[in-house]
Amino acid sequence: MQRHRHLMPRLHVDAPLAAGTHLALPAAAAHHAVRALRLQIDDAVILFNGSGGEYAARIESIGRGGVAVRIESYSATERESPLAVTLLQGLSSGERMDLTVQKSVELGVHAIQPVAAEKSVVRLSGERAAARCEHWRRVAIAACEQCGRNRVPDILAPLPLARYAAPPDALKLVLAPDAGTGLKQALSGKAAAIVLAVGPEAGFSEAEQRLLAAAGFQPVALGPRILRTETAAPAALAALNALAGDF
Repeated sequence: MQRHRHLMPRLHVDAPLAAGTHLALPAAAAHHAVRALRLQIDDAVILFNGSGGEYAARIESIGRGGVAVRIESYSATERESPLAVTLLQGLSSGERMDLTVQKSVELGVHAIQPVAAEKSVVRLSGERAAARCEHWRRVAIAACEQCGRNRVPDILAPLPLARYAAPPDALKLVLAPDAGTGLKQALSGKAAAIVLAVGPEAGFSEAEQRLLAAAGFQPVALGPRILRTETAAPAALAALNALAGDF
């Protein structure tokens, strides 16, 4: 029985793809196909490389030399949110940041810009920052494989909050539990892009709140409850999509 396309296993392949060609899967994709997905010869799979669209393929061989596939057809399918939201996320620790990246990608975020805030527990620089950024990119790719997105959101290198410059035409929002304005009021007009700032575990400092206000960020609240940092961004993205996106 033929599986529906959206239920087929999906693999990200960081390589050019074309219908009618044969491809040896990169090591990571081959390992995931065989060890995690338990795919076998002649099983159908969807490939995507993050540049848009997806390719129907079939497992051709599995051996010590790797996994080979036959790419059968291309589909221009896209599952992107109509809202171009950049998440300006205060660095949080360990699994909290991973969860924020994963769920934000599933909910359609356009890009994620991690920022070092005064109250961030995590401090990253140099090789450690590059390694964490690559780790978050792998989290984002896995989220795209799961949720069906064919474009991998940009995961930008961490930088200090004071060095971030938002696009001039963007609607700039910062989550603040005591704000008198909600997302619905803030979205009264259409914006070409949205930048959503979310603090780390202990939130943004008063000085950072003044910095964001001076840069044009409008404080908004997500109701009467205070959310953890790993909950706040996904909740806000879900609400934005419900109000003006693809929900």
